[in-house]
Amino acid sequence: MSVVTVQLGQCGNQVGQELFDIICSDAQEGQRKTYSVASCERFFHQTAHGDLVARALLIDMEPKVINRSMSMAAKSGRWSYGESSHFSQKQGSGNNWANGYCVHGPRHRDAVEELVRREVERCDRLAGLIAMMSVAGGTGSGVGTYVTQCLRDIYPSSFILNHLTWPYGTGEVIVQNYNSVLTLAHLYQLSDAILVHENDTVHRICSQLLNIKHISFSDVNRVIAHQLGSILQPALTADSHGAYSRNPLGELVSALACHPEYKLLSMCTIPQMASSSIAYSTFSWPGLLKHLRQMLISNTKMEEGIDWQVRPPAESGRSRSLAGGSFNTSLANLLILRGKDVYSAETGGIDDPALYTSWLSSKEAFSLWKSPVPFNKYEKSATLVSNSQALLRPLDDMVGKAWNMFASRAYIHQYIKFGISEEDFLDSFTSLEQVISSYSQLC
Repeated sequence: MSVVTVQLGQCGNQVGQELFDIICSDAQEGQRKTYSVASCERFFHQTAHGDLVARALLIDMEPKVINRSMSMAAKSGRWSYGESSHFSQKQGSGNNWANGYCVHGPRHRDAVEELVRREVERCDRLAGLIAMMSVAGGTGSGVGTYVTQCLRDIYPSSFILNHLTWPYGTGEVIVQNYNSVLTLAHLYQLSDAILVHENDTVHRICSQLLNIKHISFSDVNRVIAHQLGSILQPALTADSHGAYSRNPLGELVSALACHPEYKLLSMCTIPQMASSSIAYSTFSWPGLLKHLRQMLISNTKMEEGIDWQVRPPAESGRSRSLAGGSFNTSLANLLILRGKDVYSAETGGIDDPALYTSWLSSKEAFSLWKSPVPFNKYEKSATLVSNSQALLRPLDDMVGKAWNMFASRAYIHQYIKFGISEEDFLDSFTSLEQVISSYSQLC
């Protein structure tokens, strides 16, 4: 089954190009033919000459980033984007969600839907769609939300995963919190699951783990793409009976997003290090999984700075709130192990019932995928995708900042002139406050 990726805005297109580059390189270096074939079928279609073309659409209101992404793909010599798989205009959305959602989205709906339809029809069987976007700007967030709404209307029974890049807390755009609130509130009604990467976290990985001195957006996007690839590449599931998973999005959603009130997914991957250090490093499965478990329960996104003092609470102390306790309660977790001796690896205690909410058994809440093929040059690697309280704090902070701006009516007129009313803002705040409440009470 095949996955169609919709790359939206500057961030979505840059991350998407890095992702396909990693996936293609990893598939072609795979030690097993079945792995390579499964990966290529999932993410590429082949021309009559055998060239790999990404199952992807590139959408932006300005052509610069799309042109660069297509050029970078062609220069790789391994894969390319389709010649007619992109859509752009001459003018962007001005970092305004309302401009993207109310103006650019509806104006170009027919053209974008036709691009999607053509790409979907190239698939023998559609596993689902991934919409990749930022939440800070105007095109990625506004047009991205509108396009997701169109995808839901056209393909009501298909799985839709939204991958969101969360802005730096110090601010990239003055109205980024407005854009983020409107995006998340709408996507919560449309998407099956929302996978989030925080720029602040990825930036720290680049600095502290990869030892990059002058960090560029390309460096950040490459880390995000590496983590995404570690999820999306073929793996063996408990029910696959020795064959690589046929429906990656369906199995991801069913493993992690079992309740419509809980759709926010975070992730962490270990090890992550500078490529020059990989050849001189060795890892054991018990060591990797011990670190990964503690990263989960202490809500640490990278190996450095793990709080080893955090422990699962006693049964009598399971009730927690946003303000109390440092233990990160999980609703569901998906552990993905790749590489040498993978079948000998135990779960590292990530299936411990104490880590999960009391109303779902750990047998239902924990899923394990494995592949003996090393990923992206790492002999052993482990990825954890978690539906937990990990995003509770950044979500609450973002909503709080947006509410403070809204209370003083800052920049509201910029949204009203494009068709978003104050009532739309209030509905979005109400929706996300309910999400915050639900995750706060997860116990």
